[in-house]
Amino acid sequence: MNQFFVRPEDVRKDEGIIYIFGNDVNHISNVLRMKNGEELLLSDGEGNDYHCRISAFEENGEKCVVCEIIDTTTSRSESPAKFYLFQGLPKADKFEHIIQKSVELGVYEVIPVETSRCIVKYDAKKQKSKAERWQKIAESAAKQSHRGVIPEVKAVMKLSAALEYAKDLDMILIPYENYKDIAATKATIAKIMPGMSVGIFIGPEGGFEQAEVETAIEASAIPISLGNRILRTETAPLMLLSVLTFQLEN
Repeated sequence: MNQFFVRPEDVRKDEGIIYIFGNDVNHISNVLRMKNGEELLLSDGEGNDYHCRISAFEENGEKCVVCEIIDTTTSRSESPAKFYLFQGLPKADKFEHIIQKSVELGVYEVIPVETSRCIVKYDAKKQKSKAERWQKIAESAAKQSHRGVIPEVKAVMKLSAALEYAKDLDMILIPYENYKDIAATKATIAKIMPGMSVGIFIGPEGGFEQAEVETAIEASAIPISLGNRILRTETAPLMLLSVLTFQLEN
């Protein structure tokens, strides 16, 4: 069943209908060629899913699709914990791949972080255009994986600002290649429970500098190991999110 996101204010529960506006109207009518009576799944971005049936295509100043609500459920596709991915900016299109796959794996927010070893640097104009593209990738991945929310991709932050942003989270993890204690890592992961907020700090190509790791630990980050192999920056967050999601959902 095709899924689309709608604004909460366009959900009229008292009337039993939902309005779809914007680019999705063209996609529904001209690309998918859906007709009245066909069913789809709508999500309000706040964790509520609506099984709907198309009842009309209207154009009163702005084109819209009118959908009749058949059933309402709480999204079951969201992770029991909220994972915030603080990703050191990689080069080329690796960050786009990280956004796409981390959204599929249940991440709640993605925060691009500029660290000492980042090769990529964006000026204000470039950041704006990148931010728009990154958010579209997150939305597309959320639709594809039937997420109940669209994870937000935040503006690029310096490491110090990212640690400040993460200070109120329940736990902060920082995988570090020089940390080898697998038993302690397993014990740390076992402490993550449903309802918690967890920050994950991943270094760029070349990893974090020692001083950056020490700064993160001083800010309450817990060093962990991802095993005996050195993982690429685009592999590490996906590996860790997979482990955390599997642990919590089982």
